Amino acid sequence: MELGVDRERCVGAGMCVLSVPEVFDQDAEDGRVLVLDAEPPPGRRASVRLAAGVCPAGAITVLERGGAGTPPPA
Repeated sequence: MELGVDRERCVGAGMCVLSVPEVFDQDAEDGRVLVLDAEPPPGRRASVRLAAGVCPAGAITVLERGGAGTPPPA
């Protein structure tokens, strides 16, 4: 899994930070999303997907990668 964020699209709602504070934070100056861990470990991936889904601006993208010949989930 690899994360991407569009800081220009972010509205600073903070839902991502509330969902996964180990992966996301907010910029102290403008309140927009900051990624703390662009490749979160397996134990946090479900929460990251949830955070991307609840982002009101749709500013978070999640890229799933297949491993060892395994295609990414559809």
